[in-house]
Amino acid sequence: MTDVLIVGYGPVGQVAAILLAQRGFTVRVLEKWTTPYSMPRAVSYDGEASRILAACGVADRLGDVTELSGEYTWKNGFGRTLLHVRAAPDGPSGWPDSTSFYQPGVEERLAERGAELPGVRVQRGVEVTGLTDHGDRVEVTAVDGDGDQHTYTASWVLGCDGANSFVRGWLGSGVTDLDFTHDWLVCDVVLHTPREFTPNNLQICDPARPRTAVSAGPHHRRWEFMRVPGETLEEFRTEASAWRLLGLFDITPDNARLDRYGVYTTQACSADLWRRGRVFLAGDAAHVMPPFLGQGMSSGFRDVVNLAWKLDLVRRGRAGEALLDTYQVERRAHVQHAIRMSMDSGAVICETDQKKAAGRDSVMLAALRRRTQQRHVRSLREAIVDGVLHRADDQTPTPRAGEPAPQGRVTVDGRTGGFDDVVGVGFALLTREPATLDADAVAFLDDLGAYRLVVRPADDGAAAGELADLDGVYSTWLGGADAALIRPDFYLFGVAAGPDAAATLVADLRRQVSAPALQP
Repeated sequence: MTDVLIVGYGPVGQVAAILLAQRGFTVRVLEKWTTPYSMPRAVSYDGEASRILAACGVADRLGDVTELSGEYTWKNGFGRTLLHVRAAPDGPSGWPDSTSFYQPGVEERLAERGAELPGVRVQRGVEVTGLTDHGDRVEVTAVDGDGDQHTYTASWVLGCDGANSFVRGWLGSGVTDLDFTHDWLVCDVVLHTPREFTPNNLQICDPARPRTAVSAGPHHRRWEFMRVPGETLEEFRTEASAWRLLGLFDITPDNARLDRYGVYTTQACSADLWRRGRVFLAGDAAHVMPPFLGQGMSSGFRDVVNLAWKLDLVRRGRAGEALLDTYQVERRAHVQHAIRMSMDSGAVICETDQKKAAGRDSVMLAALRRRTQQRHVRSLREAIVDGVLHRADDQTPTPRAGEPAPQGRVTVDGRTGGFDDVVGVGFALLTREPATLDADAVAFLDDLGAYRLVVRPADDGAAAGELADLDGVYSTWLGGADAALIRPDFYLFGVAAGPDAAATLVADLRRQVSAPALQP
């Protein structure tokens, strides 16, 4: 009997296993492939994903497989710049807004971290063929490479088994498909001689052939080419076609090695049901989106960091089972923002109608002329709108419940660094003055493992147990609030003002996680 059985061991399944094991869960992973996939699929992730990877304990292991995404430029078919943005190296999550990475390298580091945790057991070459939810446990049947059948039992099952998810099929979930389909030829390339690319990431919005050239992590590049009307899939998907199209960028067999080429079809869809009883979905099993903003894997990480702390409270008897209902409530609505933005970007990039493309260029060039400086990448940070949140009247000060909390540099008890490194990851109650809490509230927070800190400006000095806000991030963010309660997934439970602000937040959290049903 294991606490959680995870189906699938891609990056999302790996992060889920680590986050759960770090909380004391026993985790069994069943992965049908005998070896990790050796080529990259995703090539970038956002600042929130970086923060989650740091929470997994791998931040200091990724230096040789990641690099700053840097500049991102869109040009039209005539070479004119339509959009130019720069990913901030120090975004609000305390990490770069965008990181380019070599996926096999990141997966290797995550696997190393999982192997260090005694609660994680990974079995490769084992394919799940059946699930039975008995109400108090789930029975899982699987077949190994020799055809032998095995049975496993777990308290919960998490399907991280990709877009063709067996677990989603078992749930009986329908899929809402937003009908965004285009065929792209993906070419992963290693150059014989390193070359500097400016910009590091490029979209060419040419109606004659939309194409992409981006970093796939240090020493790796990716070129992508869209299939255009009149071109058959059979002729498009060949190696000869790959080299012919790479020639548009002066990439030839003489100066590069083609590690992989293949056609993928963009999708924009999400599962209608993310949980049934003791079985959950996450990552591509729950949602798939166009790749143009690098949000697929990042969204999967947000799924599992959301679920991990909720399962932890339920497993420890600190919350009712209804808390797990909020997983779908929060994540299914939240991921729609990433899907919509990815589709919006794809609609611009994938245009093949000459007249429509000319109109698009005119609008974007005019917008570019009106700007006086380069802008940073538009934020993909989005608020949770329902679920485990403090609901108050319209007089509640900003920030609003559900917003992603920032990470600033702080000093606490002589230690200086980012908040997560210095304080830790978990519930955090931040107040402007020492909180007035009764014994029951203190015991509740202690049972959650919550951090309680008074925020002080850096030049005021901070006493023991207080937080020196070195760059004013938290003092500014609190706005008119006197207390803020942050969840373990880095989203804001809520803020409150007045002498009873902290007590109000703690009482509401206690009511919600212990409630027999979702609050209205």
